[in-house]
Amino acid sequence: MNQERLLQVLLAPQISEKATYVADKYEQVIFRVASDATKPEIKAAVELLFKVQVESVQVMNVKGKVKRFRQTLGRRKGWKKAFVSLKPGQEINFVEGGNA
Repeated sequence: MNQERLLQVLLAPQISEKATYVADKYEQVIFRVASDATKPEIKAAVELLFKVQVESVQVMNVKGKVKRFRQTLGRRKGWKKAFVSLKPGQEINFVEGGNA
């Protein structure tokens, strides 16, 4: 795969209370990814950037919320979320800026 493309696949880690719970219990890390990204691209991008071994990837499309501005109804953009399962013994630590 093209290395430039892999650097554009991962947009940001999803850090929330639920993401921390999932990371502890299931050894998964949650990322916000490009909406046209595929599972093999996400796997290759995580392995390239964080130097860890990925076991599997689950992908979910998040629909944008409907919001009102005065009388007008609008909708926020939808986005894609990836749940990346790491192999046993692997870990990504975002606080220290990379692999642990």
